[in-house]
Amino acid sequence: MDLVTLVVDDYDSAIAFFTEALGFELTEDSPSLTNDGREKRWVVVRPPGAVTGLLLARADGERQSAAVGGQTGGRVGFFLRVDDFAASHARMERHGVRFVTEPRDEPYGRVAVFLDLAGNRWDLLGPPPA
Repeated sequence: MDLVTLVVDDYDSAIAFFTEALGFELTEDSPSLTNDGREKRWVVVRPPGAVTGLLLARADGERQSAAVGGQTGGRVGFFLRVDDFAASHARMERHGVRFVTEPRDEPYGRVAVFLDLAGNRWDLLGPPPA
């Protein structure tokens, strides 16, 4: 899998959130056109070294706007695995990311649930504590 689409309200605020707060890399930001010829952008962000990226797609119309922030029905639908949980968690807190759970240890690693800029739920996942 190369890309997963995330519908957002605004390209620039989404780019800022993912690159500054989450440490993603902006790998593409190109002008493009909708199927009916209107202007849009092709915006891709990826965690450093990741194969799979997010295509940040600006909502187009009422139906898509209604999906922003609720694309997974209130469940955790996105997972950000990091090598240094403590450093990533601290950077995200400094940037105002809202965590809805405290970090906890699970058999698969350290985890805390956070909300992206639209309110989608994510797991921040780190290695199990030594």
